[in-house]
Amino acid sequence: MYKKILVPIDISHESSWRKAIPVAVELATRFGSGLMIITVVRDIDAGLMSYYPPACQCLHDNATAQLNSIAGQWVPETLKPTLIVGDGSVSREITRAAREHGIDLIVMASHRPEMKDYLIGPNAATVVRHASCSVLIVRE
Repeated sequence: MYKKILVPIDISHESSWRKAIPVAVELATRFGSGLMIITVVRDIDAGLMSYYPPACQCLHDNATAQLNSIAGQWVPETLKPTLIVGDGSVSREITRAAREHGIDLIVMASHRPEMKDYLIGPNAATVVRHASCSVLIVRE
C-alpha cells in the first residue's frame, strides 16, 4: 500500500519519535516500504549562525550525528532508513522532502496544543494542510 514512508522528528524532543518511529517501522515492515527520517535545522538556528559558516556546519554535523544515533536505536538494520537533515522552515522542508522523494505517507507525532500553537500554528497542522500525500498523526 505504501512504498515510501517519511518520519519527521525533532532531535531535541524524544516525544517526536517515541511513538512515530515504531508506527512507521511497523508499517514499513508490513508493506515492504522504504523508510526515510528527516530532521530540520530551523530557520532561527541557521539564521543566527549564518554569518559564521563553520557554526552552521557544526549544527548540521550535530543534527546528522543525533539522527544517526536515534535511527540506530529505534529502527531495525534490515530497514536501512534514509536519513535527511534539512534547513529552514520545518513544515516547508517536510513537505518539500515528501514531494521530492515521492513519499506516500508521512508519519509524525503531534503534541497537545499550547497557547503559542494557536498564535503560530503547529508544524503538524501545516504539514497536514500542505502535504501532497497521506499524513498519519500519532499522539502519545
